[in-house]
Amino acid sequence: MDKEHTNVAIPASLFRKIEEHIKGTEFRSVASYAAKVLRDSLSKAEPAAEAFSKDDEEKVKERLKALGYID
Repeated sequence: MDKEHTNVAIPASLFRKIEEHIKGTEFRSVASYAAKVLRDSLSKAEPAAEAFSKDDEEKVKERLKALGYID
């Protein structure tokens, strides 16, 4: 995990709400919670990797045709 950190300013009222929200959870700080939420948000925004290469996709289609599943 990255050991280098920086500061991000958020409204104090939001900081207090997060503190209350994370009480009794595995999060030890507002910073750790914010980092997790931001990582999750960014991972959802990243384009999904293709499950198959074009070559693999063609092989699957050929196999499905040979088995009679598609024309």
